[in-house]
Amino acid sequence: MAEDPQPPEFERALAELESLVERLERGDLPLEEALSTFERGVDLTRRCQNSLKAAQQRVEILLKRNGRPQTEPFAVAEGPEPAVTAPP
Repeated sequence: MAEDPQPPEFERALAELESLVERLERGDLPLEEALSTFERGVDLTRRCQNSLKAAQQRVEILLKRNGRPQTEPFAVAEGPEPAVTAPP
């Protein structure tokens, strides 16, 4: 069976969102184009959030044991924490 050459929808949406953010950060788009790019970014953000929520729910279902959820700690790699910046 041949592999699908396209990445899954979440990864495509995330890649497009990253591209839109880069375009907006350059600051050289005309107002109307910037607004439509921003609107597309909001739509992609919602789609990505929904995909992540669905994945989280699937993981929680898989981890249920004896009718009660069993959570397991997530191993975090040692090193500096990623910088989080607030939107302007």
